[in-house]
Amino acid sequence: MPSRQRSARQRRRPVGRLGRIAVPLAIPMAIAAILGVVITVDGSHVTSVNQSAVDNCASAAASAPASAAASAPAASAPASAAASAPASAAASASAAPCPSASASTNVVATASPSAPAVNPEAGRPGLAMTNPVDPTGAAISLNQTAAEAAASLNCTLTVPDHPLSAQGLATPWQLGDGCEMANAAEQAFVEATILAPNGKVMIYDPLVITQGTTPAVAPTAPTVPRGSQVIINTGFNGNNLVLQGNGAVQGRCIDAFGNSIIAQTAACNARAFYTDANAQIAFGRLRVPRLGTASDGKVCETTESFSLIDQDQSDNVISQYLLDANGNTAQNTAANKAAMGGATVVANGSDDGLLAHFVDPVLGCKPFMATDTTSVNGMDASQALNALSARMNQRGPQALLPVNDPQLLVGGQFSIGKTNTFRMMNDQPLLSPFTNKNQNAARYCQNMINVQTPKLQLDATAEANFTSPVPTVGNNLATFMGARLSGSFANMNCQNFGLKNPATVTTDGNGVATAVTYNATAQKVAGQGGGNGGHRHRTPFYFFFGRNGHNQNGAGM
Repeated sequence: MPSRQRSARQRRRPVGRLGRIAVPLAIPMAIAAILGVVITVDGSHVTSVNQSAVDNCASAAASAPASAAASAPAASAPASAAASAPASAAASASAAPCPSASASTNVVATASPSAPAVNPEAGRPGLAMTNPVDPTGAAISLNQTAAEAAASLNCTLTVPDHPLSAQGLATPWQLGDGCEMANAAEQAFVEATILAPNGKVMIYDPLVITQGTTPAVAPTAPTVPRGSQVIINTGFNGNNLVLQGNGAVQGRCIDAFGNSIIAQTAACNARAFYTDANAQIAFGRLRVPRLGTASDGKVCETTESFSLIDQDQSDNVISQYLLDANGNTAQNTAANKAAMGGATVVANGSDDGLLAHFVDPVLGCKPFMATDTTSVNGMDASQALNALSARMNQRGPQALLPVNDPQLLVGGQFSIGKTNTFRMMNDQPLLSPFTNKNQNAARYCQNMINVQTPKLQLDATAEANFTSPVPTVGNNLATFMGARLSGSFANMNCQNFGLKNPATVTTDGNGVATAVTYNATAQKVAGQGGGNGGHRHRTPFYFFFGRNGHNQNGAGM
């Protein structure tokens, strides 16, 4: 979609998940306390950075380079020349994460100088509800017209009553505040992972409809065994999604730290789900498949591999819906697809979908999957299953959510509290409250460059023969991945740490990446030295979740 020109003071998050490429009842106070307290320390070292080299970069802004417009509708994805994505994935050009498309957008933006100072650590995980602000600190209107919603790409999503129950899961969520599912840049998605007491897992995609409409086909309720834990994850193709309704409280949902929205991504019942899942793993009831070996000879990737992540890793979902000519939606089942001849498959721009539906197939890998009665294929992966797989399987440098993730800023500033909120929602270990934020950001950039660049070079030939997740961004999977890395470097302000963008992207007249060249020379943050950011910190919360005992070399910490 075209970039909207704004002054530096007004610049906000990139123009929607689909267009982001250049190149997503508060939990108890006890949990909020855990997010900011460290009790034990594991002294395993990772790359450390001298603080003097990165002073004053927490709120630094850098414009993202010019890029492609928003992704085309799902049906526009071309077929692969030598390989094809699964039917459910290839049907959607939006099923992948993208950095910013806006040449005028500063992701790490500071709040207006006239606004009162914001303490980025003042808050707790919960629901913003009536007074949400975006990561830059700008207020999010909850009373928009359709035209205003199309301009802001901020929407509300009303959670049905008792969303964790079988009937609640079958009750559609409602997209509102002037937004509608017919607009690809405003589409929201919901995904539930159901874990039974015996370790059996099932996936179910609750339907999202435009407020005031009815489903094209009424959902059928899933079976939720007694004693099950259910996690619900949301995804969004716009800028900021705000949960509404009593169901958000009943489902123990989180969409913000204080009133600062986690942009596109929310979760319900995350803590209880992962507590149960990790306990079941420890007792052998829930078995997480091991990673295989990819066709390139490397271990298959997870959503916490530095070779896969982008500027805002581990966000958004794999859910897909059917959209009819009247703008009504239905779950993407085989029966619904047959009954709704000509319906379009729509999907979320998702890191999880990128791995499960694109990268894994081209490299001969298989994601952690489960029965999915709402998938046209009858089985699929999910954000929660990917998180569990990463937790158990990731080796080497592990990409854990950093403070310079654009979704995790508070008032344009790095925030340990908000980063830990989203880490908890993704079953990741928590940062110490004493973490050096600039070192954390710099180290993430350094590892992203040094790990991902040679991996993309290695896989370029195979990925060049595979369909692009977003054809308006890259003309194949290889060029898409290169543009994504380039955009992530810019949107995370990695240049502020003395690093150079490793990817040079060639685009056509429409801004579509047609070639990418890499400089795979290992880079090092300027002024490297010691500091508290060079240690992994663990908390009792971390051990309670049953993290395996491997040295994960926590480069993302």
